[in-house]
Amino acid sequence: MFLREVKRENRNGTQVSYLQLVHNDWDPAARTSRTKILYSFGRTDQVDTAAIERLIVSLSRLLDPTAALRATAGSDLSFLDSRPWGGTDVLDGLWSRLGIDTAMTKLLAKRRVSSPFERVLFGLVANRALAPSSKLAAADWINHDVHIDGLPDTSDDVCYRAMDWLHDVREHLEHAVFGQVANLLNLEVDLLFFDTTSTYFELEDPDEPVARDEHGHPLPDNPATPGDGKDDSKDDGGANRVGFRTYGKSKDSRDDLPQIVIGMAVTRDGIPVRVWCWPGNTNDSALIRQVKDDMRDWTLSKIVWVADRGFSSEHNRRYLRQGDHAYIIGEKLRSDSPQIKAAVSRQGCYTDITDNMRVKEVKVSDTERFVICHNPDAAQRDAHIREQLIAQLEELIAGSDSLPVMKRGELRGKISTKPGLNRYLRVTPGGLLRVDKSKIKTEANLDGKYLLRCSDPHLPAADIALGYKQLLEVERGWRDMKQILDLRPVYHRLEERIRAHVLLCWLALLLIRLIETRTGRTWHHVRRDLDRLHAVTFTGPTGTFRQRTDPTKPQIDLYARLDLPLPKKIIEISTAEC
Repeated sequence: MFLREVKRENRNGTQVSYLQLVHNDWDPAARTSRTKILYSFGRTDQVDTAAIERLIVSLSRLLDPTAALRATAGSDLSFLDSRPWGGTDVLDGLWSRLGIDTAMTKLLAKRRVSSPFERVLFGLVANRALAPSSKLAAADWINHDVHIDGLPDTSDDVCYRAMDWLHDVREHLEHAVFGQVANLLNLEVDLLFFDTTSTYFELEDPDEPVARDEHGHPLPDNPATPGDGKDDSKDDGGANRVGFRTYGKSKDSRDDLPQIVIGMAVTRDGIPVRVWCWPGNTNDSALIRQVKDDMRDWTLSKIVWVADRGFSSEHNRRYLRQGDHAYIIGEKLRSDSPQIKAAVSRQGCYTDITDNMRVKEVKVSDTERFVICHNPDAAQRDAHIREQLIAQLEELIAGSDSLPVMKRGELRGKISTKPGLNRYLRVTPGGLLRVDKSKIKTEANLDGKYLLRCSDPHLPAADIALGYKQLLEVERGWRDMKQILDLRPVYHRLEERIRAHVLLCWLALLLIRLIETRTGRTWHHVRRDLDRLHAVTFTGPTGTFRQRTDPTKPQIDLYARLDLPLPKKIIEISTAEC
């Protein structure tokens, strides 16, 4: 008695497999063995595994415990491997739920690409979320360390070709993914947060400069010219010439290394909707205008852009007001702008909006409003830090009156290199060093405060303050990109693949942020629970099968919160060739 898989062709011409329980009977008249079908389980892909388990349990009751254990344990089976499956299965479920696979499949069909690039790219995205590594190591991870449905063994060469295709279709894919995500999740995009970061490269020299358009993309048929990578001058056609990985103001305090600049737009729920890359010397102040243009055709409703004070130039503010859009932008409290000085000095009462936040609105023009936010907890920290700085300054200048003029000048120069101390230093007409009492009083009035500028005339002051506070979601996104998804180091040299690598990190961040939003748990804890759900592979005389381990209650709860079905018990069955 044994299981047999029979393949038959249906009316459509496709082959369908059926699973049967059969027994060989000897026919003495014909002097041959004939196969007798005892039971048909139906189509292989529709086998009722629960019914089979009940049948096995019922039959095992007829045996003594030792025989039942030997029969159900399958002593002729060999264990091959056990691979984590829960993480890739959940990520794959959301990947499909968001329609990312459909969007990629349509783009592949238009280009007549037959390679399984959609599955390979999902594998690379899952790798960023679960075990970030180089593409060579990612291919090995896909082949040997996890189970991914529908993804055959792959190679690093296939991964690189899939990334090249991803770079070619990035704009179409970003638009399609945003449409799917916005429709399915009913995203609120009335507030759109934008911020930038930089990531450096361990290089001895920056990239050779090439001609680029206003968006930082290389112009066609413009090969690199010899140089040191620092040339950002204009060529005859008016295009910038600069390398992609080049020197700039590093947000990682690594001005000594070449870098690129990365921008990201995030909704109020922390969902990253798009990502951009620019050469490493790109100035922040010009980027938000390009971002607004890029998202103009995405059929969005009215957007209030939320950005940090690095984007608060008058040109940017005027540009963001075009159309029906508005902005909330942080401002420097210590600015020389007459408007800001008037807003800070204006008297008025604060309104409490949370336990640690109160606001005061000041209107100084017909087109803009200022909101002063005050955090009592932050005010205490600022006062404590100032007391420490003043104590340190007093210790440095103690007894300086008796020093020679030159030595006193050297001490003055030393303090000038420390902005925190230099802020409270006053030099008398006679060259003596003193603590500036008036400066201390001025700074005390700014403790725990920050200033916001808004162009929306109808947005309540409380919403302006809370909206800006949510800009922390972008900063958390950068933190996760660098610490969880390992944005850096980037194991690529070509600009196209660096840009594709950033896209993979963005897609991984999109998936894990959706998981965190729906489960209320951090990805670190979710991943730990999911990694304990395995796909186990056995082989025996009649073939090989792979099945999942039984899910635990935390795993069942995770799938329920994500509205995803638990994976099937039997993953795949392959019968041995006769």
